[in-house]
Amino acid sequence: MFKTLALPLALAGVVSSAYADEGQWQPYQLPQLKSELKRIGINVPAEKLADLQKHPMSAMVSLGGCSASFVSNTGLVVTNHHCAYGAVQRNSTAEKNYIANGFLAKTLADELPAGPDARMYITEKVENVTEQINKGLTAAMSGRARAEHVENRIKALIAECEQDKAYRCSVPSFHRGLEYYRIRQIMIRDVRLVYAPSDKIGNFGGEVDNFEWPRHTGDYAFLRAYVGKNGRPADLSVENVPYQSKDFLVVSAQGLKNGDPILLAGYPGRTSRYKLPAEIRFARDVSYPAKVAESKADLAVIAAATSGNAGAEVRYASVVKGINNGLKKTEGLLEGFARKDIAAIKDGQDAEFRRWYAQHGSNKDLLKELDTVIAADMTMSDEEFAWNVASTTEMLKSARTLYRLAVESTKPDAERQPGYQQRDMNIIAGKLSRLEQSYLQNVDQARFTAALQRYSKLPVASHPKGLDVLLPTPESVASLYQQSGLGETSKRLAWMGKDRKAFEQSDDAFVRLAVKLHDIAMSLEDRRKELDGNLERVIPQYMQAVIEWKKSQGKPVYPDANSTLRVTYGTVAPYSPRDGVIKGPFTTVEGIVEKHTGKAPFNMQENLLTAVKEKRYGVFKDNVLQTVPVNFLSSADTTGGNSGSAVLNKNGELVGLNFDSTYESITKDWYFDTAITRAIHVDIRYMLWVMKEVDHADNLLKEMTIKYPAK
Repeated sequence: MFKTLALPLALAGVVSSAYADEGQWQPYQLPQLKSELKRIGINVPAEKLADLQKHPMSAMVSLGGCSASFVSNTGLVVTNHHCAYGAVQRNSTAEKNYIANGFLAKTLADELPAGPDARMYITEKVENVTEQINKGLTAAMSGRARAEHVENRIKALIAECEQDKAYRCSVPSFHRGLEYYRIRQIMIRDVRLVYAPSDKIGNFGGEVDNFEWPRHTGDYAFLRAYVGKNGRPADLSVENVPYQSKDFLVVSAQGLKNGDPILLAGYPGRTSRYKLPAEIRFARDVSYPAKVAESKADLAVIAAATSGNAGAEVRYASVVKGINNGLKKTEGLLEGFARKDIAAIKDGQDAEFRRWYAQHGSNKDLLKELDTVIAADMTMSDEEFAWNVASTTEMLKSARTLYRLAVESTKPDAERQPGYQQRDMNIIAGKLSRLEQSYLQNVDQARFTAALQRYSKLPVASHPKGLDVLLPTPESVASLYQQSGLGETSKRLAWMGKDRKAFEQSDDAFVRLAVKLHDIAMSLEDRRKELDGNLERVIPQYMQAVIEWKKSQGKPVYPDANSTLRVTYGTVAPYSPRDGVIKGPFTTVEGIVEKHTGKAPFNMQENLLTAVKEKRYGVFKDNVLQTVPVNFLSSADTTGGNSGSAVLNKNGELVGLNFDSTYESITKDWYFDTAITRAIHVDIRYMLWVMKEVDHADNLLKEMTIKYPAK
């Protein structure tokens, strides 16, 4: 039984009063929410949640695109299966397929490298540096001069922060450039795969169930952080030892029930809740449809090029999964825009704001300037999209990166473009090495050929000036691969450190193409800097006014997500997507048996089905459900990047892992609908049950501190 459409009568009235809790809060803001946290039943003091040096925030980890958390004092980290998918794929072959069969290291010696570009980031310090960034800015500056001033200030602040090479620092903007914070993180460079269930568990339901509810996915996996014997971050080495994590989360198998409070901490990627109606319409009518069409076309090419070749399918599994996930989300956003006219809702809010600003605003030209720079940004985005389509090839991307590195290396390190400084060398090398397990010439060649054909059909106005005559014809693509050595990892890496002259005199076909296209790329970049500088001049003024307007209404004021550490809260809650239908808040292992067809993506492994049929639930059986819960819903405010985020109970103990949102919630990136927004989490009891009854990961169960239900 799904236990998702029918609710006990005692819960029927809960839906009408269960509203999502909006806000992706910076930790320092949490003391301001003390009364709200207390109201829903959170016992962890707000002041403690605001302190990155204290539990539980000190246990939170970023994977650079996903979230995770420490669950032992020896660097053991739990995250989502799909976040560790790249590590699983890179260690898999057709003969030793960890994607299909799962992987479990019984000892430290059995743990596998997660990949050359795998990283863990542990946030230690966040400080407001807005004043330092803005010092010296003048109204007379051009957009480009302004952008470069901000860029140089950021580089200087990062260099100062990274004097200790154990740290990786960044200075992201908040509220679209109104504020800047310097973030100091320990960067772990030796990351290893510890345990991932088979994709029959970790990806049960596949793309069919992606963003859907009811859901029955065991989307979890374990990694481990390693450091040198001195305790400091180090490159991958057999001499390294597990990282001694300062804090870790206690895992609670005591469970949750409907209405229970939860906290969720992680690194949400990007939201767009403060964007203008024109920007929503551009996304809805132009950029998102183009993105969907492009993703579908690229997936079709990859599928055709890998069809019937098990080894090729394994190599491109992670690439395909990533494209598919983005595609499903974008399609969901478009359907959400069609279901609810968010642009019209924003029109009303925008009109209300403009009336308020007419009475309270000081810069009477601000809104006119705002509309002008936003229109220019959208026009520029069309060209950038076309450029990206024309560059759909790993070989060209690698060649362009290497040539740009040679160009930037002629400058003092402090003057180089971010991404090409000395601090970035390991990351560049990691990305170039990553292709060892995710590249095949025939597939990349097919992708580039098809991409050039699609580019030629895009509106001519979107083609970057001068690009068309420099691009190869689709018919000539095959010869590029025949005349290039960049398909070999050793040859790609050998180009690092070569000077600009070596590139310009090279007879490698992709290197020559990268050199030819460099001026076009720089022209686009310079124009983007000019535009970004103008945006940075106008948008912060607008955001300051929006914040004052919202505060006057008593509405929440938090910055859009930007991949930095945030905390959200909510309750375990069902929802009603349409009249007469109530969903949630739990699904159970019986639902897996019902969904099982024996064919992907609903093909569950036999030993799990047997455990369910024999009702071997042990201490993981929920007293209300009388079975093991698999997934549950909450009203927490999440987005992409929150994948793997720790879901904590009222005492700060790990009870779940965030991994998805309901289909009806996808538009929350643009507009937060409190009535139907729900996040989907793995119930930690299901993870523990699988580890014990199915995969026998006893070594990890012993390593973690687990709080079991009282007998």
